[in-house]
Amino acid sequence: MRTKDELLKIFSLKLRTILSKMRIDFDALQEIRLRINSPLMVNYENREYFVTDNADLVSNPALGIIITKNEIKETMEYISNYSLYAFEEEIRQGFITINGGHRIGITGKTIIQEDSIKGMKHISYINVRLAHQVKGCADKVIPYLVNSNTQGIYHTLIISPPKCGKTTLLRDIIRQISNGSPCLQGMNVGVVDERSEIGACYMGVPQNELGIRTDILDCCPKAKGMMMLIRSMSPQVIAVDEIGSKEDLEAIDYVISCGCKLIATVHGSSIEDIKSKPILGELLHKRLFERYVILNNIKQIGHLEEIYDAFGNIIYHC
Repeated sequence: MRTKDELLKIFSLKLRTILSKMRIDFDALQEIRLRINSPLMVNYENREYFVTDNADLVSNPALGIIITKNEIKETMEYISNYSLYAFEEEIRQGFITINGGHRIGITGKTIIQEDSIKGMKHISYINVRLAHQVKGCADKVIPYLVNSNTQGIYHTLIISPPKCGKTTLLRDIIRQISNGSPCLQGMNVGVVDERSEIGACYMGVPQNELGIRTDILDCCPKAKGMMMLIRSMSPQVIAVDEIGSKEDLEAIDYVISCGCKLIATVHGSSIEDIKSKPILGELLHKRLFERYVILNNIKQIGHLEEIYDAFGNIIYHC
């Protein structure tokens, strides 16, 4: 299995041996967490487990194998191919993207210089987030995002709590808009992938399929990236993940005023939840978005709950 092979080679030899014996579907594995002097933890099928010496998944942390300083050190050596210096810029941002698009979050002691993070040392915590591309997960959503009169796309905001599949859905929406679908002609899509989660670029090459008409700005701040794409790549649609700052709002105004369509995601549980947040509430007040897609994980990760139009009318309900 490709996912399993990609993952195992980044861990210390001891952890690699244990993880290889886990009797699970690696495609359903979401996270592997290493915390110094704490038990090895995984998130599998949206549930938290601890891993024993025998590679069993248990709920009792006292039974989990304890991560040592050496396990962290050896794992970081494999992740960086024995050259942390080569990943200095990524480490400054707190994550490294590896082959396959998997994202390695790291924390430790930060090195501060003139109020900016210049690096990190004494790395003691590693969170491996597995990249999962679910082609076709946007099939049910796409027809509601297409304007049948113009054959274009509606400005769309995907609202979802953490770990409910909003980035996975966004990724497939991008792919389908870019490639075209039975109800939509293919369009040029610009993606600002600030945290390398959408395209999961590894050495400049996206590990996830985002379509034949897609251009990606990797590890670029959303607000700056949106403006750069408008000026340089002539996108018909811009896609970004997890908006929320004042700068994002100003960039969104700019994108929309240029006639470019916008697909974005945001953390939240409902439209009312978004309205209660000062900056995001302004987006709803201005009715900049024409479609609101609500996700949850009540039945499964990425469960489509509702879709609203610009005026708050429900146009889809599960």
